[in-house]
Order: sequence, then C-alpha cells, then structure tokens
Amino acid sequence: MAGFLATAVPLSGLAAQMELGVMEQVDEQIGVTVKGQTVLVTGAQGKTLEVVSLTGKCVMSVTIEGPAQRIELNIPKGCYILKVGKVVRKTTIR
Repeated sequence: MAGFLATAVPLSGLAAQMELGVMEQVDEQIGVTVKGQTVLVTGAQGKTLEVVSLTGKCVMSVTIEGPAQRIELNIPKGCYILKVGKVVRKTTIR
C-alpha cells in the first residue's frame, strides 16, 4: 500500500442529498394503483398525473390536488403509461 493516499471529501448541497437518496425518497412515497378505469394516486399533492399512450401521445393530464385522489380514466381500451413525478406505471385499460 505504499504510495496510496485516501482522502475523504465531504459532500455538500444537492450532491449530498442525491448520495443519501433524499431526492429519490420524495417520489418513492408516491403510490399509483389502477383498478379498472380508476386510478388512485397517493402522496403526490401538487404533482401532475400524465397518461401517455404507447405511441408517446399524452392522452390525459390531471393535477393531484390532495394527499389521495381518485381519477376516472375516460380513455379507450389499450396499454398506457402513467407518470407522476419519477414514478412510472404501465397499465392496460380493458
């Protein structure tokens, strides 16, 4: 180990938050549950639920106004991607 020098460099600001997972922790608390054509979104107050088709077209967008909100998806049958913050869910509407 001759000639090997290890130094500890403290992380600060955003880098420290990212290293500790603080930034990820916020979106990990978001819950997205689909049952039929109803979506229940929890822990995402102030964020936007985007419903995106597999072709990439945004077919619906709703702002989440409370700590838990039910949203009826009045969209045609098919496969969709639901996005709230960094949380992404794939779902099929039948």
